[in-house]
Amino acid sequence: MSVMDKLKQMLKGHEDKAGQGIDRAGDFVDDKTQNKYQSQVDMAQERLKDQLGHNRPQDPPPPQA
Repeated sequence: MSVMDKLKQMLKGHEDKAGQGIDRAGDFVDDKTQNKYQSQVDMAQERLKDQLGHNRPQDPPPPQA
């Protein structure tokens, strides 16, 4: 079992808290680097949220005719 699988299993049911933690960590890095790497930090935040399943759409998209 990979580390990411273990993290997903531990965070199951707490995706909202994990997303908040990712946001706070990114804001901390932005603050310490004076937003020098803001685009890279934002990209890393989004990728982490995708990996943890936080960015899943809540409602299925409407059917297309």
